[in-house]
Amino acid sequence: MLIGPYTGIDLRTLIVVALLFVVAESISTSVSAGGKAGISPSSAVSLAAVVLVGPVGAAVVGFASCLAVRRQEAVKRAFNGAQFALAAYVSGHVYLMCGGVVGELGREDFPAVVLPYAAAVLTHSVLNSLLVAILLGTLGQARRRGRGRFNWRPLAAVELSSMGYQMLGLAIAAVWGGVGVIAPLLVLLPLFIARWAFAQQADEVRAHEATLATLCQAVETKDYYTRGHCMRVAEGAAMIARELGMSAERVQKIRYAGMLHDIGKLGVPTKVLQKTGKLTDEEYAAIKLHPTRGYEIVREIGFLDEALAGIRHHHERLDGRGYPMGLVGMEIPESARVISVADVFDCLTSTRSYRQAWSVEDAIVELRACAGTQFDPRMVEALVRAVEREGWETPDIAEAPGGCYGSAEAEAAAARDAARDGSEPEAEPAPAAPADGEALPVPAESAAPTTALPTGTATGGRER
Repeated sequence: MLIGPYTGIDLRTLIVVALLFVVAESISTSVSAGGKAGISPSSAVSLAAVVLVGPVGAAVVGFASCLAVRRQEAVKRAFNGAQFALAAYVSGHVYLMCGGVVGELGREDFPAVVLPYAAAVLTHSVLNSLLVAILLGTLGQARRRGRGRFNWRPLAAVELSSMGYQMLGLAIAAVWGGVGVIAPLLVLLPLFIARWAFAQQADEVRAHEATLATLCQAVETKDYYTRGHCMRVAEGAAMIARELGMSAERVQKIRYAGMLHDIGKLGVPTKVLQKTGKLTDEEYAAIKLHPTRGYEIVREIGFLDEALAGIRHHHERLDGRGYPMGLVGMEIPESARVISVADVFDCLTSTRSYRQAWSVEDAIVELRACAGTQFDPRMVEALVRAVEREGWETPDIAEAPGGCYGSAEAEAAAARDAARDGSEPEAEPAPAAPADGEALPVPAESAAPTTALPTGTATGGRER
């Protein structure tokens, strides 16, 4: 900007476009979970500046981002201003090199100007992505997942959405000569209205998420060893759904089902959930009711929709030996088949009071061994592909306050409970990894006698 040159730039146009850029930059739209990344209509104004005032003028307009009305630290403002200025300056030169003309466009400039403008949009997006990726990498925000592959999805979502805005910059430049300052309003006003509607919907979704998260906390407060389990199952279920190519709306519904799949445990006596010894048949029967109770608790929540079936039937098995209804094969709703795999996978890879966590690799072996009898093979393989690509974070050891995982006290507690029940204490299984096709060892305090479980059953938790 210091180098210039500023010859031939209309000062009035430059000031008006810069002011419009500041206004647009002050209004962003979240496009990623948690609102950590967003876009604004300012990118359209920035590209319109490339056409109207050239590379140097566009750089000035971009640097005006520092004046955006936002709560930001000075270093963030400086980065954003420099980023927009560099991207606009380089895009402007690419636009000129491809034969673009600077100034108010006329009918005779079309369609020849479209190709240079498209090149400028592409350059702007690539340079923005590069600068943001360098920033995130430097700050350690862009972690590598799975097999060392960079997590490009959030950044790609931002840039693809931004490119849609940028293409409108040509429309602004095209009508500028006829209506002047009103041109951006004519083009961007519908976007502002759409953004407002989108923001209302996003607020509603966040309210839904907060409500469901509160219900999850209620379950985890009652059953300590499921701490974080509901949210991890929700993430695993969403990974499977996305891998199967489901629509974003269905992915969200299945994610909701994952969050609430154990909500029925609120209707199970706390002493049963927290019991360290062997469960009686009556206690096991109480636990088996939790899918139905969960459905009864949340069935009036209208936005759950397909999630209700996932909550009610996530303990069904393909061979018909599941509960609560003993459904067979494809009678089991698809959402429930997804939740079932994600549920057991997280149970296997989590440390519980009766065993240590399995490795992701051993858990996958066990899921594959039970595919076709307990799990839908499609869901298992979808989870495997998603985990190989994105990775899976296993939780830390979850030991209840005053707990005694793996100690003599834990064995003594189990022995006391067994003696109280009038039976001999059973030895805890060694946390050895399963061989291919071998059933997961059932802990002594597992629900119901071991003989009640068919061979090849993956038991991820005591409710199985």
